[in-house]
Amino acid sequence: MSVHVTDEFINSDFLIASDTVSPVATPTRTSRRREATRARLVAAARELFAEQGFEPTRINEITERADVGFGSFYNHFASKDAIVAAVIATAVEEHGSAVDALTADLEDPAEVVAVAHRYFVRLAGDDPIWAWLLVRLDLSHNVLSSALGERAFRDLQAGLDAGRFTVASVPVALVGSGGALVGVMRGVLDGAIPADRAGTDHAAGVLRLFGVPAADAAEVAERPLPPATRP
Repeated sequence: MSVHVTDEFINSDFLIASDTVSPVATPTRTSRRREATRARLVAAARELFAEQGFEPTRINEITERADVGFGSFYNHFASKDAIVAAVIATAVEEHGSAVDALTADLEDPAEVVAVAHRYFVRLAGDDPIWAWLLVRLDLSHNVLSSALGERAFRDLQAGLDAGRFTVASVPVALVGSGGALVGVMRGVLDGAIPADRAGTDHAAGVLRLFGVPAADAAEVAERPLPPATRP
């Protein structure tokens, strides 16, 4: 199942931060309550989209799950497209920041990419709600256009600059690796791919896609993960 995503959706301020920095105001009780309501709506939407997909989910189901009035939805979001943008942006930033922390001390660009892909494959077991959300919304291309895509491009470019990677087309490499990631996550969630080797084998495949020789790619993918990613 695919979701049609408009330019307005892709360029939503949920996905692309403004360059303008405004003074930070002291939150009021009303603003705190408003943010709490918005957070409940996003959490409820995230669960429902993961459980049953985007199209079948109705706005009233989201408000019921969040335990807020139906009218409150439109105080925060103009449409379901707007709330799915918020759901994706929140989850992508959360997990992207986690990968940044895990790979901060790694010097080999190939290992950075391998750890990142192994991390996201592991989410199929560690955070199946988010993993199902990603695969059911079929938004891999748009995720690559948001915060996660910026990180993926950064890591690929670092490998190219270091001479570690060789690709004929950066966009093809990014979309191909992202699509493969979503496919492997789906396979793990469905039980079609054994979870114990999925991340390692997928990471090796991505490195080969990026031009790393097979034996080298396998060795990098087998390296111990940073401690925080271990079970």
